[in-house]
Amino acid sequence: MDRNLALEFVRVTEAAAIAAAVWVGRGDKHAADGAAVDEMRARFNQIDFAGRVVIGEGEKDQAPKLYTGEKVGKGKRPVLDLAIDPLEATDSVAWGRTNAISVIAAGARGSLLSAPDTYMDKLAVGPQAAKVISLNYSISENLRKIAKALNKKIGELTTVVLDRERHEDLIKQIRKTGARVRLITDGDVAAAIATCLPDSGIDVLLGSGGSTEAVLAAVPIKIFGGEILCRFKPRSEADCDSIKKSLKKIGVANINKVFTAADLAKGDKLTFTATGVIDGPLLNGVTFGSASIQTHSIVIRGMSKTVRYINTFHHQK
Repeated sequence: MDRNLALEFVRVTEAAAIAAAVWVGRGDKHAADGAAVDEMRARFNQIDFAGRVVIGEGEKDQAPKLYTGEKVGKGKRPVLDLAIDPLEATDSVAWGRTNAISVIAAGARGSLLSAPDTYMDKLAVGPQAAKVISLNYSISENLRKIAKALNKKIGELTTVVLDRERHEDLIKQIRKTGARVRLITDGDVAAAIATCLPDSGIDVLLGSGGSTEAVLAAVPIKIFGGEILCRFKPRSEADCDSIKKSLKKIGVANINKVFTAADLAKGDKLTFTATGVIDGPLLNGVTFGSASIQTHSIVIRGMSKTVRYINTFHHQK
């Protein structure tokens, strides 16, 4: 993908992040998300490219803007698929918690899995442990192998888990091994990517979460050389039937298939762009100053394997 286009996407996530940050702590996640959606869509349509949303705000009848299947951009080339979340971790913004970002993953047509919107079991690690993990291993076996790959003791590992009732047993199993557990209220995209950053303090992400977030995280994890393993986790019989129908459309017959980062994000014509809304393990959030607004962003390109951190001051008129 053209490097200039990847940098154009920074302006998109910056605008969405600033719009969402206005709503921090105001208790209205819908207003925060709506503001981010409006800005992201408007900025996309100022860029000379042909984009198709493969993971967006929902089906067309549920989301009037940035819905799955919507076409954005004002050009005919390049043709790109987009996985987007104008505001990842809406509750974090509504209640003034940590770890919210505005994010875009982009790739060549057909490169990003158009996943049914449901839950997946996830296991994410950085490059050193990418070859030693399996969703078929027990929690203790995975953590033992990860610790060995990282040249650490299990007690030195930090595992991130979403703070959910469904994870009570998982948390007990992790603690039983002696590993540290770091609970997050929202935002497993940033947490999964952080496993690939040596100084993040996060070694592993475990637990179930949104399938769309898995695809968003898979792009940078693949570029970094890490791994994310995912398997669909139906929440009900009706959910199971829906997943099977969605998977059939993309040629997957086995609902228990384990997806790797390479399955979720194919090829190397990939980019990942994110701007922090509130401070988290990946990026600092938006800061409103007296004369300017400061944003912190990251741009990761698959073809060049480059990672750019962009600190921008938006001077107010």
